[in-house]
Formats: sequence, C-alpha cells, structure tokens
Amino acid sequence: MSNSTDALDIAQLRHVPPRHYGRLITAAVLLVLLGLVVRAFAVGQIDWKGVWQFLTWPSIMAGLVNTIVMAVCAMAIGTVLGVMAAIARGSPNPVLRSVAIFYAWLFRGTPLILQLLLWFNIALVFPVIGIPGIWSERAVVVMTPFLSALLGLALNEGAYVSEVVRAGMLSVDVGQHEAAKSIGMPYLTALRRIILPQAMRVVVPPLGNQFIGMIKMTSLASVIQYAELLHNAENIYYANAKVIELLMVAAFWYLVVVSVLSLGQVRLERRFARGIGR
Repeated sequence: MSNSTDALDIAQLRHVPPRHYGRLITAAVLLVLLGLVVRAFAVGQIDWKGVWQFLTWPSIMAGLVNTIVMAVCAMAIGTVLGVMAAIARGSPNPVLRSVAIFYAWLFRGTPLILQLLLWFNIALVFPVIGIPGIWSERAVVVMTPFLSALLGLALNEGAYVSEVVRAGMLSVDVGQHEAAKSIGMPYLTALRRIILPQAMRVVVPPLGNQFIGMIKMTSLASVIQYAELLHNAENIYYANAKVIELLMVAAFWYLVVVSVLSLGQVRLERRFARGIGR
C-alpha cells in the first residue's frame, strides 16, 4: 500500500526542466561579439562595391585556377612520396628504413616557407642543373616559381602523408601480416593485396584533411612570386590600395573551395566507413 502511495505522489510531482544558465550566458556573449564584428565591418571604411567588382576579376580567377592546379599536383606527388616513404619505413631493409626516417624528420622539422625559399634560391648552391653529358641548364632558368613551389609543397606534404599512411598500416591487425608471411607472400605483395587495402579506411579521412590544408598552404608560394590567388590579390591592392577589399575577395574564394572539398570529404568518409559497427 505504501509503495503505491509513493508512486502516486511521485507521479503528481511537477516536472521542472534543468536550467542551463551557463549555456544561456555563453550564447548571449557570443551573439554580442558577433554583432560587434558585423557592425565593425558594416560601418568600417570598406568599399563593398569594390569587393564585388574584384570577385571575378580576370587575374583573381587566374590565381584561383593556379591555386587549385598547384594543390592537386603537389598533393598527388606528395601522396606517392608518402606511400613510398611509409613502405620504406616498415621495410626490413635498414638502409631504406633510415632514409625514410630521415626524410620525414627533415621536411617535418623545418618550416614550409623556409623550404620554398631554399628551392627558389637553389641556384646559389647549384648554378647548373642537369645530367652530365646529356642535358644541363642554369638553375635560375629551371627553378621557376611554379617548379620551386611544386617541389617545396610536394616534398613537405610527402613527409606528412608518410606518417598518415604508416598509421593506417599500423592499424591493420598484426595477424594479417603473420598470415601473409605464413603462406610465403613477399613483403610488397602483402602490402598491395592485404595491408594497404585495409588501411585505406584509416588513411583516407586524414588525407582529405591534408588536401584541404594544401589549398591554403599554396598561399605561402606568394613569397616566391608564384601567381596563385593571394599573390594576385596582393598585386592588385599594391596598385589601388584596396587592401581589405582584395583580402576579403581572396578569403571568399578560399572558403568556397574548402567548403566544396569538405562536402566531398564527408561523402568519401561515409563510403569508406560502410559496414563499421554492424
């Protein structure tokens, strides 16, 4: 009888939802800060007509194309280098393993902008580049801004991709390696048929992040005069002094490209995540 009375009393209690005062205060502060930022841009000395005018300016669009081309080429070369370095890192050959470790240490341990400047000024160390008796050319002619940026970005990216791929390979159960060895499968064959296909689920998402980062890292190539998006925007505002307007134009196109790539990355991650947890 007492149990039923207690149940009845509990049922008659008024439900009071918890009040998250911290959330309300945080939201209010963020809204105030957002309003202040919007007001600053609204009343600031910004030529909004100029922003729209330069949004599709020919040199801006050419810089956007150069940015995408550089990012795709550098990411493709960097991915190949990274896979090769990761395979060499896990190789039983001590020489290959040492070279792969040194490669990752060198290019991950120095700033990317420093690497770009070194490649652009490599003629100070090697005045002539070529193959003895077959072909040779002055380094200042060969090392154009495009090639210098491509080498710098690709080699730097390869060092980071090598760690991403190595992490994916380590995620594969050790039993898979042992099973391949037990049937006499060579190391490279086991990688190609067993290890790498299973590692793709772990490797693909961070590679997507790396590619998105590569789009933004191409802006560093402006220091060696490569005509990418930011460099072309700088050239325009050097002439007309519309600094903020041109920087906003560059920011807009970076956001557009990154947003499109982010949507593609989400779809790719879902594809490789099929069957997990079922």
